[in-house]
Formats: sequence, structure tokens, C-alpha cells
Amino acid sequence: MRLKFYEEKDDHLIERYTITEAQLRYTMSPKESIELVKQDKNRHAILVLDKDKFVIFFVLHEKEGVKPYSSNEQAILIRAFSTDFYEQGKGYAKAALQLLPDFVVEHFPHINELVLGVNLPNTAAQSLYKKCGFVDEGRRAKGINDELKVISYYIRSEPN
Repeated sequence: MRLKFYEEKDDHLIERYTITEAQLRYTMSPKESIELVKQDKNRHAILVLDKDKFVIFFVLHEKEGVKPYSSNEQAILIRAFSTDFYEQGKGYAKAALQLLPDFVVEHFPHINELVLGVNLPNTAAQSLYKKCGFVDEGRRAKGINDELKVISYYIRSEPN
């Protein structure tokens, strides 16, 4: 499994990605997210591929995007995280989140914290993030539909 930055040549994968109305209650579709990425150099669309199968999508948002969630200038926000409907329950989300810290260290070496907002009713996602090392420090933010629990994963920098 690997994480890669979105490129226009990936549009055929985006077209085939299945996201349901139930999922859209908690997240934004890859198509909508990519439109925002194209307008904002601080947003980076990430595709997670299992061999050539596109299974997970999310956006890493730097700088202004993080501010409603963290005062840490070295934090990056994970947003619009979703799993293709037909690939849910296969462990892809957990595997992607476990690969993410190394990906961030490689491509964003100045980042030491991953932040995300998870909808309070979305207990399945909260459980997944907790298993992957995210911590709830009691911060909350306003989401589109629900209040968000703001959680963080701290990237330990290795001494040189």
C-alpha cells in the first residue's frame, strides 16, 4: 500500500471512487475536495493505493487550514478522509493512518503534529483514530453538521 499526491492523470480514479450519502454526512467527496485543492496551494490531495486500486482519499491542509483546530504552526490538518464505499471494513483506513506519519516526515519535514476534526456522532471513526495513536485533549470545533472532536497525532522527530 502506498500514499501519493493527486495528479490530474489520476482523474479516472477519482471518477470511479464510490462515496455514499451516509459518508457525505461526515466528509467531503474527493471531487469537491480536489476543486478546493486546485484553488489553494496549502491543500494537498492524497490518494492511497493498494497495488493499483484506489481505496482511500484525504487532504492535508497546511497553514490557514489548521488554525481553527490548532495553534501549532508546525501542525497539518487531515480533512475529507474517506474510504471507497466498496473497500470499507478491509483495514485500509487503519493502514493508511499508520503510513501517514512517515509520509508527512518525508514530504513535510517541518510538521510535528497531525490534526483532524471528527464529528461527535461518528464514533466508529473516533475509535479508529484512537487505535492509530491520535489523542483527544478536549478541544472542540464547529463542523458543518455537528460539533467536532479535535484530535492530534504527535510526530516524534528523530535526533540527527
